[in-house]
Amino acid sequence: MNKKNIFENILKKKIPANILYQDKKVTAFTDISPKAPVHILVIPNFFIKNLNEINKKNLNILSHMMYVSIKLAKINNIHESGYRIIINCNKNSGQEIQYLHIHILGGKKLKKI
Repeated sequence: MNKKNIFENILKKKIPANILYQDKKVTAFTDISPKAPVHILVIPNFFIKNLNEINKKNLNILSHMMYVSIKLAKINNIHESGYRIIINCNKNSGQEIQYLHIHILGGKKLKKI
């Protein structure tokens, strides 16, 4: 299966995922290769390749993705101990799937970057 389409296939329910949150704008689910005890991905419900494709028409999606990320950090009880939010953009940053997504990592002491 093409990695570029994995998130689209999750949204279309062609691939099972542990969906933790979903509304009209975004979907959040656990990462299948977690890097921390809590590792959640938040994606828009419509395709945006990466941060470079944010423009005046779609910029509100970022604030909603951040709002949902904070909400999920609280639901998962990592908001007080600490968590990290990461958005990778393109190959050199480590973006493996060409679909805008936020990583929420927490549940343990994370290495400094």
